[in-house]
Amino acid sequence: MPALSRTAQWAIAATLGAATVLGYAPFALFPLPLLSFAALFLLWQRAAGARDAAHLGFAFGLGWFGAGVSWVYVSLHVFGAMPALLAAAVTLLFCAYLALSPAIAGYLSRRFAVAPALNWIVFVPAVFTLLEWLRGWLFTGFPWLNPGYTQVPASPLAGYAALLGVHGIALLAFATAGALCWLWITGLRANWRERWPWPAAVVAVWIAGAGLQTVAWTEATGTRVTVSLLQGNIEQDMKWRDDQLRATLDRYLQLVRASDSRLIILPETALPMFLRDVPVRYLEALTAHARGNYGDVLIGIPERLPNGDYYNSVVSAGSAERQTYRKSHLVPFGEFIPLRPLLGTLVSKLAIPLQDFARGATDQQPLAVAGERVAVNICYEDAFGEEIIRQLPQATLLVNVSNVAWFGRSIAPQQHLQIAQMRALETGRYMLRATNTGMTAIVNPQGRIEAVAPEFEQAILTRTVAGMRGATPYVRWGNTAALALCLIAIALVFFKRRRPA
Repeated sequence: MPALSRTAQWAIAATLGAATVLGYAPFALFPLPLLSFAALFLLWQRAAGARDAAHLGFAFGLGWFGAGVSWVYVSLHVFGAMPALLAAAVTLLFCAYLALSPAIAGYLSRRFAVAPALNWIVFVPAVFTLLEWLRGWLFTGFPWLNPGYTQVPASPLAGYAALLGVHGIALLAFATAGALCWLWITGLRANWRERWPWPAAVVAVWIAGAGLQTVAWTEATGTRVTVSLLQGNIEQDMKWRDDQLRATLDRYLQLVRASDSRLIILPETALPMFLRDVPVRYLEALTAHARGNYGDVLIGIPERLPNGDYYNSVVSAGSAERQTYRKSHLVPFGEFIPLRPLLGTLVSKLAIPLQDFARGATDQQPLAVAGERVAVNICYEDAFGEEIIRQLPQATLLVNVSNVAWFGRSIAPQQHLQIAQMRALETGRYMLRATNTGMTAIVNPQGRIEAVAPEFEQAILTRTVAGMRGATPYVRWGNTAALALCLIAIALVFFKRRRPA
């Protein structure tokens, strides 16, 4: 077979990266990323050297993130009013930054290569997992499309969520891909007596994962609460217009009054005005209705304090005293301006309201509402599992409020819902998601979607759910266990390299 040109290899790598997106929601073909990463590892194995492997990893990353987060362009151009060419350039640069993770992994896979089995089943998966963790932390982090999400909830590897979290699942997925790559490399040349332990170990991991899916790490508190999640379906280009404010307030008041649940949840910034500016009678009406249900309503609304700071908040009203959760993990450019001296002028030209929120405290406590203790998170805060567990095990329910109308009719809402499924699995709690346009959903502690409202329709999603108590191992350890496994694996490989033959 003739050798492929570099351009052809890069095209193949980019195509493999784009195909990886089919492993995420809404497609959820969880075996596909295992095959695409195995093929990527094979390309690295056959690369001319470390730099060539890095180029292949970068091409893979451009395909992966170019297909997976192309909705960034929609938010910048369609709703942020950024010129099309500039929005496309910014999106491409963003994808190029994200593609550094597979690029560096490719470089290291050849720069510090060891025996094929150790390299592809142990070393490369550990390094790649650490790089993906770093991607979710550096510059406030963007952990979207972590490979671990592809395995939730259908794959047996999802059973490890309560133990090792999304990064642990990513490690095991990479190891599986590495085993497939190694089997392809060795073919029939190696003696099966010598090589059977590696595939046997991977198979054992998958069998154990299936068993772990049956383990109940948490238990119901014994009480159940009826919840209603409100989806107002306010178009993003109408949401912040002064002439639409009255209609928005009326719509949510009608939705609240149509709900007789003990806990009613409105989406992020459902009321597009500062809390202090909301008419007193309006808040009294919401409070009275919630008290009539012997419960509470959670309202997504911006807050402005006397010192001028403003927050993206969720405020309770009803039977319990008023409580507030203030978003602490803000979205770069959308909610705060990084590198303000350099980028402030550019970002200020975007049609994004309230661009410079203050950060809420990182040690906020669950809200005591409707007889439950609710851990609230706003928008993409639920992409950070290590932050969600700060309010656990005290919290009995997880609540996420979002406004993903920014991303139009893209696959971003489905991807976000899959992230919520991972958080439910990691914590052993129900996750209740109230969104403006979709995907409003109820996810059970097993990571399964119990109910979901149709996208881009006004809806009330009502179900009875159980508060949960107890702590999964992930709640106690966070990402420590998965990261420790990666570091131990890398240390063992380097010890093996340095030991004289």
